[in-house]
Order: sequence, then C-alpha cells, then structure tokens
Amino acid sequence: MSLGDTETPDDEASWGGLEHLPGHPIMWVLILSELVVFGAFLLVFSAVRIGDPAGFAQDQLQLDRLAGGINTLVLLTSGLFAVLATKAINEDNRSGCRLWLLATSIFGVIFLIIKLMEYTAKFDAGIGLESTTFFTLYFLITGFHALHVVLGLGILGVVAIWPSRINVETAAAFWHMVDMVWVLVFPVIYLVR
Repeated sequence: MSLGDTETPDDEASWGGLEHLPGHPIMWVLILSELVVFGAFLLVFSAVRIGDPAGFAQDQLQLDRLAGGINTLVLLTSGLFAVLATKAINEDNRSGCRLWLLATSIFGVIFLIIKLMEYTAKFDAGIGLESTTFFTLYFLITGFHALHVVLGLGILGVVAIWPSRINVETAAAFWHMVDMVWVLVFPVIYLVR
C-alpha cells in the first residue's frame, strides 16, 4: 500500500462504517481500542477512590493542578494546529501542512516537558510509583498517556515527510484521541473529589 492519496480499503464494507471517517480505518480501530483501555483505567481509578476517598483526596492535593491545566490548554491548542494541518493539506498546501504539523509537535513536546517537570517534583518529594495506590494509578495512567503523546509525535513526524490527505487525517485522528483522553484524565485525576 502506498503512502499517497490513492489508498482505499480493498473492501470498504468490511470496515463496518469506519471507512466513512477521516483517515485510514485501521487507525480508528486502534483509537477505539485505546479509548476502551483508557476508559477502563479511569473506571478502576474511580472505583478504587470510592474505597479510600480520604487518602485519594489527600494525595490529590499534592498534584500540581496549574501544570495539569496548562497541559490541557497545550494539548487543546496542539489539536487546533492538527486541524489547521488537515485544512492545509485539503487545500493542497503541503508546506503549510508541514508547518502546522511542526506546531502540533512542538506543543506535544511542551506537554511532555511539563509532565516531566511534574514527575520530577514528585520524585524529589519522595513520591513514587509505590508510594500509595493513588500515586500508583496516577503514574500508570498519566505515564501511559505520555507514551501515547510520544507515539503521536512519531506519527506526526512520519506524516510530515509524506503529507498526503489520508496520512494527515490519520495522524490528526490519533492526535485528537490523545487530546480527548487528556481532557478526561485531567479532571478525573486532578480535580474530581
């Protein structure tokens, strides 16, 4: 299969309606499976919180809500840039598309830097993966999300080399999943009591 605009699934009916979504249908299969995994993580987090509401509330106070809020704005802005990259490729503006993909990636890196600063502050305070159940789940869920940001940055980099419509739409779909997951993770872990 080529990386150009001409690729289509061999049998569109076999994708169960996913062929009507932007990008390649296999990315939507991945996105749906990742949403299930993150949903399960957040349900487990919420269920365990019910068993120890005081401990979770105390540990939650040690999180940097400002950093989490800034990271939310950073990812939402990067999502806007992914939309603009898609718009540019749909207008056959490959150089503009690459610039928007670069902007998307820069904001992804900013997200990771802020997250690393948060982790470093926790480690410096003696808080680690095994400190409490809250922090075990915090590090697992936010770390898993950060790995998805890294994967998204790799996808954006590859797509910047071959910026066809389907490639850009596929990368943007994945990036929007990363955004959406953070929009759920942030309030559940940082804000909800």
